[in-house]
Amino acid sequence: MDAATAAAGAELFDGALQEEATARFIASPTHHLLLAYDGDRPVGMVSGVETTHPDKGAEMFLYELGVVEDARRRGVATALVNALAMLARDRGCYGMWVAVDADNAAALATYGGAGAHEEAPAVVFSWDFGRGL
Repeated sequence: MDAATAAAGAELFDGALQEEATARFIASPTHHLLLAYDGDRPVGMVSGVETTHPDKGAEMFLYELGVVEDARRRGVATALVNALAMLARDRGCYGMWVAVDADNAAALATYGGAGAHEEAPAVVFSWDFGRGL
């Protein structure tokens, strides 16, 4: 994966790609970006980040999943999730996880259909340090 390939799928991301952040993401061996194509056109993407802890080993965090509107409900998202899970297994991760809004029916169906199981309810805390750091 290179910056030009990521840029070709720019419409799949929530916002405009940031050159420095894209380069940093791609340069890390524990950051993964997979694209799905319809012909030459990128129609889906999934990103994952391996996290490692001293007493647990490595697991994959499914960071983001996106599919263009006209390619939805065709199995693209499930195929991408399964591809990331396979990559996680190949890299020795003991598991993979993602956080989803409880009212996101499409995400719940996609992840459940890809073999994930729902964990007990969790509370998510976040810190907002602002943009442009």
